[in-house]
Amino acid sequence: MGRQPDRLDSVCVFCGSSDAADPALLASAATLGRELAGAGLTMIYGGGGVGLMGACAIAAHEAGGKVLGVIPHFLKEKERRLDVVETIVVSSMHERKQIMFERSDGFVVLPGGIGTLEEVVELLSWRRLDLHVKPVVFYSPDGFWEPLFKLFQHTVDHQLTPASFMDTWTSVSRIEDIVPALLRAQPVGEDAAPGAARLT
Repeated sequence: MGRQPDRLDSVCVFCGSSDAADPALLASAATLGRELAGAGLTMIYGGGGVGLMGACAIAAHEAGGKVLGVIPHFLKEKERRLDVVETIVVSSMHERKQIMFERSDGFVVLPGGIGTLEEVVELLSWRRLDLHVKPVVFYSPDGFWEPLFKLFQHTVDHQLTPASFMDTWTSVSRIEDIVPALLRAQPVGEDAAPGAARLT
C-alpha cells in the first residue's frame, strides 16, 4: 500500500476541519502551509477548504507550493472542496487515507478532532507493526496532544504496548520546528524498515 521514501518530498497534514477553531490555530496552520511551500515540500491533505486544513492548503498554494487534496465525493460540499489546487475525488474514507499515505513521505499532525484522532491512531498502528518508518511530527501547542500521549503511555504501563512505541513520533510546540523535525527524522538506507515497502 505504500512505498518507503528515500527522501522527503511530500508531507501529509492531518488536522481539524472546523471553522470554529481558535484563530491562533488557524494562523499556525497557515504558517505551516507557507513553510512547507518554502521548503519545496508538496502538501498532501484531505482536500477541503475549511478549518485548519483549508488554512494550511490555501497558504501553501498562495506561497507557490504544490498541494494535493484527496476528498471523498460525499464530503465535497460539507468540507468545501478547494478547487484551486489539484484534488483527487475518491469513493470512500478508506480510499482517501490509502492515497494520502501512499503519496506521502512524512506526516504532520496539527490539532484536530475525532477525524484527526482516527487518522493518526491508524498511522501509528501501522508504525507499531513495522509497516512503515515514515516520520510523524505532532504540533502540540500548549500541550494540546498531551492527553493522547498520556493514553499511549497508559497502554505501555499496562504492558499492552511496547515501550519503544513512544519513540515512533516527535512532538513540537512551535510551528517553525515542524519541518526541521521531519527532516531530522527521515530514515534513509539501512535505517529503513525492511518490511515497509508494502502495507496490506
